Amino acid sequence: MKITIMGCGTSTGVPMVGCSCPVCTSHDPRDKRTRASLLLSYNDRTVLIDTSTDLREQALRQHIRRIDAVLFSHAHADHVNGIDDLRGFHFLHHEIIPCFASRTTLDILSNSFSYIFDELEGSGYFPLMTAHEIDAPFELFGQTIIPIPLLHGRTSSLGYRIGNFAYLTDCSAIPELSLELLQGVELLVIDGLRWAEHPFHFNIEGAIAAARQIGASRTILTHLTHQIAYSEEAKLPDGVEFAYDGMEFDLREYADV
Repeated sequence: MKITIMGCGTSTGVPMVGCSCPVCTSHDPRDKRTRASLLLSYNDRTVLIDTSTDLREQALRQHIRRIDAVLFSHAHADHVNGIDDLRGFHFLHHEIIPCFASRTTLDILSNSFSYIFDELEGSGYFPLMTAHEIDAPFELFGQTIIPIPLLHGRTSSLGYRIGNFAYLTDCSAIPELSLELLQGVELLVIDGLRWAEHPFHFNIEGAIAAARQIGASRTILTHLTHQIAYSEEAKLPDGVEFAYDGMEFDLREYADV
């Protein structure tokens, strides 16, 4: 399985509109961050986690030819507003893409993007996706996907575990039962918004503490703001890194995956 970080930025992206701070004006390409999303490639299938606002740009950059399924973490705009960019894949392959999410997220998506899921009489739009509610592990193209309930401030989100890998974006705490589901994870991509605390996201210190509870041997911090320069990675402890757009992992390097 290959994992690609399609985007590692927070809701504003980096550079942020109107900002001329050192990170937003940085010449380091790793400081250019599109909105958070991740791609899983295995068994000749491609599974997207979240339809980032920047999906079109990301798909062009990574030469993505098809999307076979989408897993949604939650329904905040930066994670779902690129959903219409799936139309390009439909024009090419004429296939309806299954998506998987919590009931709450599916309800928001169906209300906000009804034409994506249902053909509206006289609209000329064909459905692009079928919705599947998840609240337990399920099989997808030969892999077991384990949804991980997370706290995202006063709301909730879903992380996902596949084998010894887990992706936990947009979270401020991990419930005890979810920590149990994450034991044995070796490669962890987790929300680490910035150095300072935030009510809805782990800051870097909190993300590192959570990674230690999980026991991951390699931790990648994602959903990064313009308050973090990639050059600051030297401040991180061993085994912890900053994500960057286009970062890839080969899970054949990790046991049992």
